[in-house]
Amino acid sequence: MDKNQRKINIYYIFIIILLVILIGVMTFLTFYTNEKFIELKSVNKNLSGKLNNLNEVFENNKNENTNVVEQINKLNNLKTLTENEKQEVFKLASKLEKEILDGKSKYKIAYLTFDDGPYYLTDKYLDILDKYGVKGTFFTIGAGKEVCFDNRYASCSGTYKKIVDRGHTIANHTYSHAIFYGLYRNKQTFINDVKKQETLIKNKTGVTTNIVRFPGGSATAGSLKYGIIEELRKTNYGWVDWTAQDGDGGDLNNSTQAWNYFTNSINDKIEVVLFHDYSNITLSILPQAIEYLQNNNYILLPLFYDSVMINK
Repeated sequence: MDKNQRKINIYYIFIIILLVILIGVMTFLTFYTNEKFIELKSVNKNLSGKLNNLNEVFENNKNENTNVVEQINKLNNLKTLTENEKQEVFKLASKLEKEILDGKSKYKIAYLTFDDGPYYLTDKYLDILDKYGVKGTFFTIGAGKEVCFDNRYASCSGTYKKIVDRGHTIANHTYSHAIFYGLYRNKQTFINDVKKQETLIKNKTGVTTNIVRFPGGSATAGSLKYGIIEELRKTNYGWVDWTAQDGDGGDLNNSTQAWNYFTNSINDKIEVVLFHDYSNITLSILPQAIEYLQNNNYILLPLFYDSVMINK
């Protein structure tokens, strides 16, 4: 065999070895790729399943959340609901409160509250709330209401029932509101005043209220506060202060000032807004305040005993 023939044979052997190696590599890659493909296909199937489950959960939560809001919107017709139906609506409101505080809802809640009434002006407040389909909470007193404080030619005695008949929560602000004239003399003088107003509300409306607001706020009770709260618990009363306001309990100069106070105080997911239904300034901004809250995803509700905002 000559030298050239040997070179050719070596070349062929080299080619054959290279082909064998290449076939082996291709076989390995084909097997590995198939295994990985099957594995990836399985992973993708699992991920798709999980995604479908998440979508299903999302849709269920969305539908459930929508259902809660729809049910709560029945509050627009609260005056036509039976007591059992009202309690069912309030259970849904409690559920929504929890979802909001847990960060599971885009919605927020605002409780509009009106103190110290009823007044002659209260009817105009009721008309605005009716116009917007909104229910509020009126913390009423009893002293001097046979004659309206803001109109000596009219009686406010019948306004208690108007509040209830229009579907709002009527609540207790003590009978006298006599902050500087004996209300906070001791815990029993306070409790007696609460019970007196409870009786008046019951006689005027047929409703027994179990929500109270301290005149001036709970801090006004000073060192008596916790003794009073202990007594309130014994009579199944809950109490509430407020988280937002427009400043109408003080010296307001104009509606611009009230609006600024109001909007600057709205910061929480659940707000208890303090207004007074003797204020013409508050009356002038009330429609705008309602729209502002609604445009910022607040659902406006009346307070109820089992609300997280009621201290017990």
